[in-house]
Amino acid sequence: MFEGFALDEIDVGEAVLRVRHGGSGPPVLLLHGHPRTHTTWHLVTPFLSAAHTVVCPDLRGYGKSSKPLTTDDHEPYSKRAMARDCVALMRELGHSRFAVVGHDRGGYVAMRLALDEPEAVTALAVLDIVPIGEALARCNAEFAERWYHWFFLAQPAPRPERAISVHPDAWYGGLPERMGVANWDDRRQAIHDPDTVHAMCEDYRAGLGLDRAADDADRAAGRTIGCPTLVLWAEGDDLPGLYGDVLEVWRPWATELHGHAMACGHHMAEEIPKELAAELRAFLVFAS
Repeated sequence: MFEGFALDEIDVGEAVLRVRHGGSGPPVLLLHGHPRTHTTWHLVTPFLSAAHTVVCPDLRGYGKSSKPLTTDDHEPYSKRAMARDCVALMRELGHSRFAVVGHDRGGYVAMRLALDEPEAVTALAVLDIVPIGEALARCNAEFAERWYHWFFLAQPAPRPERAISVHPDAWYGGLPERMGVANWDDRRQAIHDPDTVHAMCEDYRAGLGLDRAADDADRAAGRTIGCPTLVLWAEGDDLPGLYGDVLEVWRPWATELHGHAMACGHHMAEEIPKELAAELRAFLVFAS
């Protein structure tokens, strides 16, 4: 995986991030989702790195990045804290302005990064999400049934941690032949680490508290994402059924919004890497 990429551990102040970086051209930061690590992008990066400098970290708490001590309000695992890591990481690598792509939980970090650090973000792409605040505002019985894991993982420690750690492979599923053996093995190491499982739960605890509050405060204040924004969602996942017109949910958040559905399931970087990379490359050229 990641031929020609460097693998480093970079101290960003509040955390130490494991990061792969390589390629040449305008920089783009790729942020993974739960419970993946940066290796989820391994089939996408060959298509992006010919025209872009590509940076793929493990988010704090995930994979082999460090796990900062938490607090009662779970702030160290808020998307705002993770966004601070991203800005510091890119500056350490020499990039003051960059595009950011985020999938799943990484999408929430990417959105928060674009809102909190608009001078740093040239373009934003979010994959298979709507904002946390928008999702929870629309929460109904169907949402609670389909996305029960949001509420389970956010239960007080150590309840979900204990349940997951009884059999992490059964809880998270996935097959090496579908994910790629090296990618699957990297994720497997992560989900078998009790500290990582705890940190991932902290991510969800922050999601229902500080992250939702941040989204709601921005919505009330009328803050919007100023850079070009691409929203892609999976036809085979839950967003169309839960929200109908996904772009309409996003429309109040971005001044220059683009997007459409993709013919895949949730993990589009692993399922349709060539198609996803083509979409991202075209968008990044358009947004430059």
